[in-house]
Amino acid sequence: MSYYEDLDYNKPASLSIWKKMFPFAKPYKKKIIITAFFMLICALIDIAQPIILGYSIDNFITKQSDQSFIPFLLLVAGIAVIQGTVVVFFIRTAVGIETRISAKIRQTVFNHLQRLSFSYYNTTPVGFMLARCMSDTNRIGEMIAWGLVDMSWSLFYAIGVIIAMCIINIKLALVVVAVVPVLSLLTWWFQTKILKSTRVVRKINSRMTATMNEGITGARTTKVLVTEKQSSQEFQSITGELKKNATKIVLLRSIFAPTIMFIGSIATAFVIARGGNQFIYGGITLGVLATFLNYATGFFEPITQIANVFSDFVATQANIERVTGLLEREPDITDTPEVIEKYGDTFNPKKENWEPLKGDIEIRDVTFRYPDGTENVLEHFSLKIPAGTYVAIVGETGAGKSTLVNLVCRFFEPTEGQILIDGRDYKERSELWLHSNLGYVLQNPHLFTGTVRENIRYGRLDATDEEVEAAAKLVSADKVIDKLAHKQNLEAEKSDKKDGTPQPVLSGYDAQVGEGGDRLSTGEKQLISFARAVLANPRIFVLDEATSSIDTETEQLIQTAIAHLLKGRTSFVIAHRLSTVRTADVILVVKEGKIIEKGTHKELLRAKGHYYELYTRQFE
Repeated sequence: MSYYEDLDYNKPASLSIWKKMFPFAKPYKKKIIITAFFMLICALIDIAQPIILGYSIDNFITKQSDQSFIPFLLLVAGIAVIQGTVVVFFIRTAVGIETRISAKIRQTVFNHLQRLSFSYYNTTPVGFMLARCMSDTNRIGEMIAWGLVDMSWSLFYAIGVIIAMCIINIKLALVVVAVVPVLSLLTWWFQTKILKSTRVVRKINSRMTATMNEGITGARTTKVLVTEKQSSQEFQSITGELKKNATKIVLLRSIFAPTIMFIGSIATAFVIARGGNQFIYGGITLGVLATFLNYATGFFEPITQIANVFSDFVATQANIERVTGLLEREPDITDTPEVIEKYGDTFNPKKENWEPLKGDIEIRDVTFRYPDGTENVLEHFSLKIPAGTYVAIVGETGAGKSTLVNLVCRFFEPTEGQILIDGRDYKERSELWLHSNLGYVLQNPHLFTGTVRENIRYGRLDATDEEVEAAAKLVSADKVIDKLAHKQNLEAEKSDKKDGTPQPVLSGYDAQVGEGGDRLSTGEKQLISFARAVLANPRIFVLDEATSSIDTETEQLIQTAIAHLLKGRTSFVIAHRLSTVRTADVILVVKEGKIIEKGTHKELLRAKGHYYELYTRQFE
């Protein structure tokens, strides 16, 4: 299924899907009951108002008497005060339910995203995830809170009105109630069509969010390639498709509401005809007729309200399907219940049971193919890597150099065979235990919006300022940091001259890196991320093309630091520049996704195989 695919759009409306939302609403059960109770009071007051009107007509207007008029006014005023107070309380309660449930669902979705494996993020656009975390969760919370309010009032009022009408005049009441089956059939037909169109709209909305995200994050590339027109046309095509389907929903709803009102008006006309006839011949009083007409005309308001709520209820089903579809997606890599019991999980680690990691790694008869692949990338591959070994992985671009590292890091698991760390299958220990002992510097590192200090401290959140600065100096990142601070202080001086407001002088570590680190070059970001990895003091280091975007001068600065840092640690270096891996203990040569050569730099040169070709070609 494509990441843009939603669930089956032809599925009928179902209450069962809403059962999946019960765990989110359960903590607020008391507030929901209180809200329903407030709506019952509102409905009773609304039911009493036509009776009060009928009483006033029969006792004050028809008789032209003001006897007991003052107590009557006080009663009406008291009811109005009660109604106003109840309205204030139910609005406050409903708003609280909406915000809390939306927040709880959003937090659950976000936490679940943290548990999903790396492969999910490789195949799923950011916009797809954002749509579920934000718009879908907001819609569900809104529907649970305000749908409950509207539905509670409508049901209480409709039932109360039917009872009151039957007490007043059973024959006239039957005229009104007779149209309910017709309204039910119409509601079912319209809402089925609305549900189908709403699902389509939600799918297109995901595509639109993803396209917008890509358009914003890739704006520089778009301008460099002068593809603004094509990007605009693509977005316009998606929004046009969204507009077409959203208009269809509006059209269905615009036809549905007047149809309900038309049928209600016909029923009311019959009531007026028969009720007026009974009044003329003395069967009922004017007050009773007025009361009944108020009920007859008011009865279709809750019916229309119920239909609208059901329409929203059906439409929101599409949001729930999308959110629950994400929540029910299982990570590709999971720990067994026994491992979780001993070592804990991502959010509740039992670190007291974590054994120290030495760094001995054994790849034992491993065969691997990607979950969506058909061919084996590795076949019966074995390799022993003693603790402290420096392993270099080289090959042409696209050769599959990251596969072995991904297996060792347990971003993927072997299709067959075992990977042992310190003599035990790494599946017998927590995934978090392994990842907590990894230091990973990516080819295109990500920096979070904030200061340099905060970004380095992500390597170890309890690190002191002195430890952060020491890690930066160890990899020569302090030179980049000083340069960034100097630049931002110059910008602050210019700002001072313009508005006269003095700006604080920043130290290098308090300088802002910008969104995604966009104030730094790729090489500078790599140095910061390298310092972050160093601060974590991991037992296993992975450098993924870590020096590919660093100029020659900067590369020379960090080579000594790398040699020092890798000493005593098991290290994997994925390298494009072969000059950086000549001191490796073992070099693995990858071609077309498979390891074809293994040995030291000198051994591979003497063999004059693929590594020799790569090396001599690069230095020519």
